[in-house]
Amino acid sequence: MFGGGGMNPRKMKQMMKQMGIDVEELDAERVVIETADGDDLVFDGAQVTKMDAQGQETYQIVGSPDSVADAGASGATAVEGGDADDPALDGAEDADDGGIPEEDVKLVAQQAGVSKEAAREALEAANGEPARAISDLQ
Repeated sequence: MFGGGGMNPRKMKQMMKQMGIDVEELDAERVVIETADGDDLVFDGAQVTKMDAQGQETYQIVGSPDSVADAGASGATAVEGGDADDPALDGAEDADDGGIPEEDVKLVAQQAGVSKEAAREALEAANGEPARAISDLQ
């Protein structure tokens, strides 16, 4: 869990607690970092550690990211501190073509490694079910 240059992890934890540093392992399934240049970093199954030192939270991600053109996380509804019933989020999953939400199109395109057009066609053929569309494309 901690490097510490060969120090006993239990002793390291005890010292951090004495200094007022709280460390917590998070059970994260996926971490997405959206970059300004458009190449998003996606960590699947990464080890995430949250450290709280004097009210300042720091997150450490350990894992190998995949670089994708658009991870589609900007429209995510599960945001800590956010409200899923927030009117500002309404329309985030609105369909723009044939009743298929854009979020689903992006998900299928990313997971199956195909273009958005191919993903939309697969979703239409699968009656809007992303899991079936991905399965059909693979």
